[in-house]
Amino acid sequence: MKYIKYLIACLAMATITQGALAQDTKIGILNPLRALFASDAAAVIQQELEAELAPDQERATELTEQLTTLAEEFQQNEAIMTEDEKRRMNSDAQDLQVQLQLIQERVQTALNERNQAFLESMQEQLANAVSEVVAEGGFDLILNTESAPYFAPVLDITARVTAKLNELTQSE
Repeated sequence: MKYIKYLIACLAMATITQGALAQDTKIGILNPLRALFASDAAAVIQQELEAELAPDQERATELTEQLTTLAEEFQQNEAIMTEDEKRRMNSDAQDLQVQLQLIQERVQTALNERNQAFLESMQEQLANAVSEVVAEGGFDLILNTESAPYFAPVLDITARVTAKLNELTQSE
């Protein structure tokens, strides 16, 4: 009986001690993709990509305008058009749509490739930024935002990591 009381007392002390330690645990929540893509380095990549893809964007705008004009012309003149004219306009519209789709696919592929290359090139800097924020903030645990269904906004360290990332990349 004395042994059981002693065991219960030890378990109670351990539970209280764990509770006290858990209260002192400092937790941070991080969205690493948002931290990376909000950084100055990402803004530079975005500007370069926009400049690189500007001709494709202009061509896509031209094609969209041509399609709109063609559709309006078809609606206005459909009643007086011959079947050959209707087929020709339909064929022209399909050609324009194919060209537009090819441009959109090329732009999307370039965007995906550039984003992937950026992510790969920034992994080490991101890890360093997170490590420094953890050390400076005295964090015991960092969770990804995706693994935390709810968290108080005060726990979000994404902006701190972005700032540290900017600081680290400027010093290079």
